[in-house]
Amino acid sequence: MARSALLNVMVQAATKAGRGLVRDFGEVENLQVSRKGPGDFVSAADKKAEQIIYRELEKARPGWGFRMEEAGDVAGDGQHVWHIDPLDGTTNFLHGIPMFAVSIALERQGQIVAGVVYNPVMDELYVAERGGGAFMNDRRIRVAQRRDMADCVVGTGIPHLGRPDQGRSLIELREMVGQVSGIRRFGSAALDLCWVAAGRMDGFWEAHLNSWDIAAGAIIVREAGGFVSDFAGKDAMLESGSIVAGNEVVHQALLGHLKQAHARL
Repeated sequence: MARSALLNVMVQAATKAGRGLVRDFGEVENLQVSRKGPGDFVSAADKKAEQIIYRELEKARPGWGFRMEEAGDVAGDGQHVWHIDPLDGTTNFLHGIPMFAVSIALERQGQIVAGVVYNPVMDELYVAERGGGAFMNDRRIRVAQRRDMADCVVGTGIPHLGRPDQGRSLIELREMVGQVSGIRRFGSAALDLCWVAAGRMDGFWEAHLNSWDIAAGAIIVREAGGFVSDFAGKDAMLESGSIVAGNEVVHQALLGHLKQAHARL
């Protein structure tokens, strides 16, 4: 694929940060057996990756705003905002599980117009720009076309210790588990969405997410022919923090089952 100048800037930032994370990931595996443990090291790796991305993007597009997981918000020109998660899947990284990603999205005048998600361990680079399709390692990707939920594998996130709505999540799982072929919980919303875009999973839902978790993945799903909304079926994922994704049939089915589950709350 021929990438735009914008996507090239985003890809360069994501891959540069990703290479550093791979080096640090090797160190984390060694720290697993140490008495201190890898927690402080992982926190430093997260911040270091974010600084790499910030410097690359600020140099290429000075004056644009930032919304970052670690450093917070940086005001810009009011028209452009980068949404950055330097390490989506921190818990996986911390435990030596090679399922994590760098996620970068650009919001222009209130609309997400480009997204890049990079899994540095698998060396899989997902990119999309509004109206240009979605690609993984320069190969066009599309959502799966299964229509029967009984044949579908879907993903979700399950709230961990200290997170809200654990009871709600269990009710959702109880509703979904009898409807689908399987449910997966991989621990990286950005990659979950990319796997929906690539047809590896048929759908995904999760709540209580931040914009940097889902902005890039959402446009990648849409450009792969998929449908994305919040739990209310509206285009307000970044505001509500909830997301549902899949092909048109799966997306609607997931929304319906979530509605039934939430009626029991």
